[in-house]
Amino acid sequence: MTSVTRRQAIGMAAAAASSACFSPAYAQSLKKPKVAYTLLFAPGGEYGWDYEHVRGLQQARDVYGDRVQIDAFHEVAEWGNGDKEKFQELVDDGYDLIFTTSAGYMRSAVEIAQQNPNVMFECFDGYIRAENISTFNTRWYEGRYVEGFLAGSMSKNNRVGYLGAYPIPQVIRGINAAYLGARSVNPDIEFDIVWLNTWFDPDGERSTALDLLDRGADVLMQHTVTTAAVEVAQENGIYSFGQGSDMSKWGPDAVMTSMINNWGPYYTRRIGEFLDGTWKSEDNWLGLGQKMVSMGPLLETLPNRTVLQAEDLITRLSSGEQHPFVGPLRRQDGSGWLAPGETASESDLLTMDYYVDGIASVYPSEG
Repeated sequence: MTSVTRRQAIGMAAAAASSACFSPAYAQSLKKPKVAYTLLFAPGGEYGWDYEHVRGLQQARDVYGDRVQIDAFHEVAEWGNGDKEKFQELVDDGYDLIFTTSAGYMRSAVEIAQQNPNVMFECFDGYIRAENISTFNTRWYEGRYVEGFLAGSMSKNNRVGYLGAYPIPQVIRGINAAYLGARSVNPDIEFDIVWLNTWFDPDGERSTALDLLDRGADVLMQHTVTTAAVEVAQENGIYSFGQGSDMSKWGPDAVMTSMINNWGPYYTRRIGEFLDGTWKSEDNWLGLGQKMVSMGPLLETLPNRTVLQAEDLITRLSSGEQHPFVGPLRRQDGSGWLAPGETASESDLLTMDYYVDGIASVYPSEG
């Protein structure tokens, strides 16, 4: 006798309901599907990583209403046993589809998924897939290229200060894309990169941003979570960018644009596929063209020419007409990478562990 998954059972029950006499007692016997999200850092808030995930899952709630129960679980530990215990708890509590929102959750999620094949998992920034494990990511580097273009256009000191969280491929891709975007319009641009080795440290981000200003930066960029760098830019009359969500509220005169994680369309589609029984394991890596990445409003005080150029750049990146990584390009150590006209492969992008030629900051050593 073949086994029946929880998802198939839900579909079979729905089909039976359509052909049987409906009664309140029968309705109560049907289990409402449950979807869970594990989130980091803070209970939602007004900006940043968690905020955009919550906004995305709310869009899915608005679409599906009472058909599905969608819950968010905040401040879930990663990189340890705490997340594994949480995933097991969610399985025990009857959640059918679980979204993880950080690369640090992947290994624990995979372990629990393998033990519970009837539960579906969607792992952000994951690379391990199975019949009940899917992966998804965003092409932030496209938005970073736009930010780099604006930084290179508006910097007077030719020096950009960059706050990095962890030296992992997704952050390195963004730094390289931003540098190439800046260099495309300003060949004298320099990047001063500092690693915080944390996603969330308001005090550390503020002090690092101030140090970067003292070292000559007049534009701040970040791949960290808080608005600290944006606030420092606002207070000191320089430019910055929102990270993960629209942060212009905290830097109305400083934020040239924001790179926004737009999760709603993806969450709505995947939950819909789960509900109608068509969900399957996939690897989804989407960007500006699929609106999983979007750019916030451009600062009104930017020169008209710069605004028009930035808008055109966004259009070309969205359509695929332009790609941030096209040769000739070399690595920071001088070794060859992309020949003239050659575009970086998906493998190159996913495993990027080097700076491109021209970045003077020392690449972080392992450990």
